Amino acid sequence: MSDWKNAWQPMIEAIGKNFSEGQDQWGADAVELGAIRRFLEPLEFDCQLHYDQSVAKEFRYSDVIAPYSSLLTWLIEPYWKPDMHVFNTAERNAPAVESPLLQIETAVAPKTPCYFATDIEVDYVKPILVGDRLCRVGDVLLSCTPKETKVGRGAFMVWETKVQNQKEELVAVVRISTYHYFPVE
Repeated sequence: MSDWKNAWQPMIEAIGKNFSEGQDQWGADAVELGAIRRFLEPLEFDCQLHYDQSVAKEFRYSDVIAPYSSLLTWLIEPYWKPDMHVFNTAERNAPAVESPLLQIETAVAPKTPCYFATDIEVDYVKPILVGDRLCRVGDVLLSCTPKETKVGRGAFMVWETKVQNQKEELVAVVRISTYHYFPVE
């Protein structure tokens, strides 16, 4: 096996491990009616379950439900917080200092400068209601496959995260695949 592939062996051996170490990660905000409306507007998504409480109750929901496709809107931590800088330079296309996206940091994986998501799969278990606050519970590594591609050398990884609401009810299970790599020089 090549040296660069050997660097991924600790991750391969960690398959099945929960890397969140009991640290739940809460989304930035509770689900609110106005934010659902702003999510629906550019899509022109006209479904009364997402804006009319009486219709939602008629269909046995306790309140308006957020579209399932808005899950990540409620799950991602804030990009910006008071007394914090998102960018450390004013250069065009400068990357954010930190990203709240579903990236999992580990001390086991090689520190790659680049990554991208290749796909995401979500099993929706329970509707997201106005007033819910969502939380990531667990970041379990399902697979790690070192591979050299046209963009560089790295590894494809699949992670599974459970999503709960403030009542600790399971809302969804998210599986996201990423490719972390050292670019071709």
